[in-house]
Amino acid sequence: MKATSAEAAKILRQLRDELSAVLHREANTRSFLAALGEDVESARPEYDYAEAQAAILVLEEKIRKVKHAINVFNTVTQVPGFDMTIDEMLVYLPQLSERVSKLAAMKDALPKARESTGYSRTGNVIDYRYANYDIRQAQADYTAAAELLARAQTALDLVNSTAQLELPV
Repeated sequence: MKATSAEAAKILRQLRDELSAVLHREANTRSFLAALGEDVESARPEYDYAEAQAAILVLEEKIRKVKHAINVFNTVTQVPGFDMTIDEMLVYLPQLSERVSKLAAMKDALPKARESTGYSRTGNVIDYRYANYDIRQAQADYTAAAELLARAQTALDLVNSTAQLELPV
């Protein structure tokens, strides 16, 4: 079955939901309580051990195969406009996001700002925090990094919604 990466992720999520439901159902029916003197058979929930284990094994295998297909796809599929695979891009995006966040704080800094000392110091000494970098350069670097992040996210979204992989399901 051919599917895009986005479709494969949805299939994987559905399989995990199915497995979760089977495990939950099993947990609720594999044992039960009956009061002393109560008819045990009337309190016994329907549960087939072999059937439950077989269903779990089938779903776990499907999950492994779909996850593996996605992983292989991610390691060999290039993201257009970037010299990296999807797998590399999935590492690069959080790094780039962190850089954008740091530069956002740096671009908004004042060249000289009064430092709040709170209650820990007494006296008339005032501390100032000075930016030890060019704030205009931080602004330019922020703009470039934010644009690169947006371009990278868009390129990854495009690949995930158009390139297809073979799913063994």
